[in-house]
Amino acid sequence: MDKRVANAKAACEGIESNMTLMLGGFGLCGIPENCITELVKKNVNGLTCISNNAGVDEFGLGLLLQKKQIKKMISSYVGENDEFERQMLSGELEVDLIPQGSLAARCYAGGAGMPAFFTPAGFGTEVGEGKEVRWFNGKPHLLESALTADFAIVKAWKGDRFGNLIYKGTARNFNPMMAMAGRITIAEVEELVEPGELDPNFIHTPGIFVQRIFQGKDYEKRIEQRTIRQRES
Repeated sequence: MDKRVANAKAACEGIESNMTLMLGGFGLCGIPENCITELVKKNVNGLTCISNNAGVDEFGLGLLLQKKQIKKMISSYVGENDEFERQMLSGELEVDLIPQGSLAARCYAGGAGMPAFFTPAGFGTEVGEGKEVRWFNGKPHLLESALTADFAIVKAWKGDRFGNLIYKGTARNFNPMMAMAGRITIAEVEELVEPGELDPNFIHTPGIFVQRIFQGKDYEKRIEQRTIRQRES
């Protein structure tokens, strides 16, 4: 039951080149900063990364893109990363852009054991090309397949050594469903507590989905675009 490991290096043991990884977070909020840094150090390559976005040029998954460690990105928003744009337009990076709700649902389906589902999102666009279409209640729906990964890497606010997790604010967006969909799920947390210290009514990810957990450090928690205004006198 004790799923603690010492650090990001121990947590990322077994991650190899050409694997598929899910990485939680929304923008730069709730991303597994420590594990991303460790993946850069490991120098694994040929990765397929499933993530809401691709970080920015100097942070998050942008660090892996800089070293060309990512072969394919499966994402819903990629507008903050110049290197991502360059690699995509040059053909160096394979990209599968998915509507945000469909991406979340495909991760959830993978964790829930559902192989596929129908959704109206994307019908009539490039997203729907080559996909099966069925009509429900007078509307066309696309068949979307579930997503799973060799490793899911998530970031939580608090966790216990059994792997139970609580996310904070926006960090809750993609982390919970990705935690369900990894064959091995790694959780890095800001605060690691003893079992019983977390209120069971507020646990977002039960420990049954988590195989490794550690307390991270030195979180930067960057903001993608800081917008300010002059104070009125």
